[in-house]
This record gives sequence, structure tokens and C-alpha cells, in this order.
Amino acid sequence: MATTTTHSISDLAKEFDLTTRAIRFYEDMGLLQPQREGPGGRNRVYSARDRTRLKLTLRAKRLGLSLTEAKEIIDTYDSPRDTGPQLKKFLAVLAQHRKQLEEQMADLQANLDEVKVHEKEARALLAKTAKTAK
Repeated sequence: MATTTTHSISDLAKEFDLTTRAIRFYEDMGLLQPQREGPGGRNRVYSARDRTRLKLTLRAKRLGLSLTEAKEIIDTYDSPRDTGPQLKKFLAVLAQHRKQLEEQMADLQANLDEVKVHEKEARALLAKTAKTAK
């Protein structure tokens, strides 16, 4: 007889270093779907599937994807096991995200270049005022 591993909200919070509030938020977003047990269904029981979905959600967040994008990608894995559409969706989201990051990086580089110019000008003025103060 096979036993299925289940997790409490506190188990997942501890394992992934999250607050229980964050886990409930992911549940509200539809990323997790725990079973309810106990009086009035107050106790959440998370399946191995929920744990995997949480792990994938956190990985997507580290990549900088929105929770909506993460949900779209993760949900494709619940569909029939044709990985072609899943991979195409994943690649499209990653390409869009890469483009956004590259644009942000270009903006940051331009900003950094401008800061360097102002630093150089300020140092030159400071050197000039130090010479005239002598």
C-alpha cells in the first residue's frame, strides 16, 4: 500500500523559508490547491504536487517572472504530457523576460556612465579649487 506524502503549511514555510502568509497568498493566486481537513476545513494539507508547484513558483520568482507568468507556465505541466507546447510557452516567456532585463541593463549602464562623467567632473573641480585655495 503506497502512502502519499503530505505537508502542513508550517512544514512548507520552514522548508522554503517562507511565511505562512506568503504560502496562503500563492494559494489565493491559484498556484497551490491544498486539501482541507479538520473542523470547518481549517487545516491545509499540501500534496507532493503542491510542494513541487511551490518549488517551481519560487524558481520562477528567482528568474524574475511574475506570479501570473509562473502560474501560466506551471499550469501547462498539468495538461497532457505533450511537452512541445509547454516548452514553447516557457521559451516565449523567457525571451520576453530576457528582453526586458536587457533593456533594464542598458538603462542601468547608461545611468552608470552618466554617474562616472559627473564624478570625473566633480573630481576635476575639487582639484581645481584645492589648487586655488593654496
